Amino acid sequence: MKVYDASEMILGRLASHVAKDALLGEDVVVVNCDAAIISGTRRLLFVNQKRRREKRGYPLAGVRIHRSADRFVRRAVRGMLPWTKTRGRESFKRVMCHIGVPKEFEGKDMIKVQSAHMEKLPNSKYVTIAQLMKDLGGKE
Repeated sequence: MKVYDASEMILGRLASHVAKDALLGEDVVVVNCDAAIISGTRRLLFVNQKRRREKRGYPLAGVRIHRSADRFVRRAVRGMLPWTKTRGRESFKRVMCHIGVPKEFEGKDMIKVQSAHMEKLPNSKYVTIAQLMKDLGGKE
């Protein structure tokens, strides 16, 4: 089992590493999902997420857009997997995301992906997942 720490990590780069490990058959856990970041200005990210949410049409059929940080990160990982194939669906079941650090993972070694760290951003414009979810009406 691999445990990834998502604090101060760029979401897309972290999701690609998590998806790769899940495809190889590893059980993957991502902790501190609310501290992961997305690059861009707050206003631009909020407008894009609002547009994506309003574009849906009939609410019972269509893409499920979550307002919880752990489900948002898990959905990003799903985008990196071959979801239409059986191996993609099976590997998605091996991925779990958590807000904060649960008690069972407190003493374990956590993987910090250096290629996904926020120092790789060319500028300082970013938003944490927690801030974005709060702007979209999430509870936290």
